[in-house]
Amino acid sequence: MDPLTLEVVRHALDGVCDEMGAALRRTAHSPNITEREDCSCALATPDALMCAQAEHIPVHLGAMPASLEAALAAYGDLRDGDAVLLNDPYAGGTHLNDLTLVSPVYLDGTLLGYVANRAHHADVGGEAPGSMPADATRLDQEGIVIPPTLAWRNGEPIDEMLERVVAASRAPAERRGDLRAQAGANAVGAERLRSLARRMGLEQLRAGMDALLDYSERMIRAGIQSLPDGEWSFEDRMDSTGAGRPPAAIRAAVRVREDQLTIDFGGTDPQVDGNVNAVLAVTVSCVTFVVRALCGPDVPPTAGAMRPVTVIAPEGTLVNAQPPRAVAAGNVETSQRITDVLFGAFAQAVPERVPAASQGTMNNLLIGGEGFAYYETIAGGQGARAGAGGMSGVHTGMTNTKNTPAEAIEYAYPLRILRAELRDGTGGTGRFPGGMGVRRDIEILAERATVTLQTERRASAPWGLAGGGDGARGRNALLRDGVEEELLDKCTIEARRGDVVIVETPGGGGWGEP
Repeated sequence: MDPLTLEVVRHALDGVCDEMGAALRRTAHSPNITEREDCSCALATPDALMCAQAEHIPVHLGAMPASLEAALAAYGDLRDGDAVLLNDPYAGGTHLNDLTLVSPVYLDGTLLGYVANRAHHADVGGEAPGSMPADATRLDQEGIVIPPTLAWRNGEPIDEMLERVVAASRAPAERRGDLRAQAGANAVGAERLRSLARRMGLEQLRAGMDALLDYSERMIRAGIQSLPDGEWSFEDRMDSTGAGRPPAAIRAAVRVREDQLTIDFGGTDPQVDGNVNAVLAVTVSCVTFVVRALCGPDVPPTAGAMRPVTVIAPEGTLVNAQPPRAVAAGNVETSQRITDVLFGAFAQAVPERVPAASQGTMNNLLIGGEGFAYYETIAGGQGARAGAGGMSGVHTGMTNTKNTPAEAIEYAYPLRILRAELRDGTGGTGRFPGGMGVRRDIEILAERATVTLQTERRASAPWGLAGGGDGARGRNALLRDGVEEELLDKCTIEARRGDVVIVETPGGGGWGEP
């Protein structure tokens, strides 16, 4: 296919995913989706190979192929109007809050491909509001587990199945609205793909999809060839493996041989009783993100991009957990540390192309009570790189969400934002300094509420590179009756009216000698 036509196909398919995302955000009910935009959309070929994604959430998008594979393994003969819902981390999911919906797209009886979207639902049951209890050891303690299950048939919702999900949540109206929004997003994507097929023709569309996969592969191979041949290793640690639990190490070796790349996590600590276990789909997401960042940020995010990459992640380790271990923080916190480890390894080969460590956490804050469940990841400092300082107060690594505006929080929940500001001086020193973290203070207005924190980089600091200084560590606290109490990096506590939850996020590492 000629380059001009290929670019037209590429951006047309990207546009389908962008429209799906817009429809999902505009019609969802929860601020977590409408304001924070904690959702992602993708498109696959008739052979179930990912061929387009909107630039949404990295940890969602890299795991989307596993969701599609699991859905088709359970329902290989999906018909027009069918949709499969799933969240089981051990069957195509990431963690239970992320509900994925997969739908086939037909035109006059011909399969054009598949559309899929994933959205983080603020509460899906479990032992604590927000479905990420800090002391969970089993998956079922974190919420309702949905293996790939038919949720729409011939365009009609299967109410019995959907109401199981709704009934498990502490905010059932939100869940119902968000699920309908996901179905609507897939419907938009399907119609846009059919329109594209009518305009281009079935053969031209299929040829464009296949060419796009090959193009991604060529670009990634060229990017790998720009790296020196060799092997480099790096190790970093999780501050803790759950509420009051000990740390654990993640180790990775990267091997470059001409246009082939192998990522080997051998030596990583075994899976733990806590909830920081990551399933393989999450680990592959991290690898996908880092490879694209180093070898070509403009490479189309297709299945072809991973053809030259081999991932070795031993079963039963922190990066390839096996059931029934809890995994809530594995998706949001361990993913950040995996990313740090991979960048740390590549920094030994091409330090001028690798940033210092960013904040290394998503700073998950969950507050819930009677009839409400608030969830947010809080921004922090970005690591500096050769030629540029890190940005301040941004989401980094495996997350790409926005912050929830104070007005939206106070309108939707019995909460009040007392403070939201940058933490001056928290970026690592260097020729190019790291970005600053932020501080957010939230007052609880409900009579009673359960607060969960899932955070990292409270004991360790985001590292600098090439002589740059480390970023400042983060901090969690509870202010009650004028007395401030330090909180663990991962904890679930009971709070009351007037309590103030304080979250101070880490800064990014600096790059180069000051």
